[in-house]
Amino acid sequence: QVQLVESGGGLVQAGGSLRLSCVASGRTFSNYYMGWIRQAPGKEREFLGVISRNGAAPYYADSVKGRFTISRDNAKNTVYLQMNSLRPDDTAVYYCAATWTWSSKVDDYNYWGQGTQVTVSS
Repeated sequence: QVQLVESGGGLVQAGGSLRLSCVASGRTFSNYYMGWIRQAPGKEREFLGVISRNGAAPYYADSVKGRFTISRDNAKNTVYLQMNSLRPDDTAVYYCAATWTWSSKVDDYNYWGQGTQVTVSS
């Protein structure tokens, strides 16, 4: 299996930017599609996007399309989430997750990090 550790969360003002990182260890990182998911207080987990094993053609949920960008560096076993134009409703715990096959469904992700808190103030 693969172990995932996120970092980069914090407090940011509305309109600002943050970049989250997720470092993988264990099994071969490039074997996995990598997704980002978030969960706001009192809400269900929300799929944000997924990137293919070679980093091509990331796919995004409508809620973040045009503001968030997913990338990966297989040589560093790391996937990134660049978040721009942040809004207070982006406040959530952000998770990276790994899956064997491409999916936009949260329940299809097999391995999860511990999450990192992002808080956007107005």
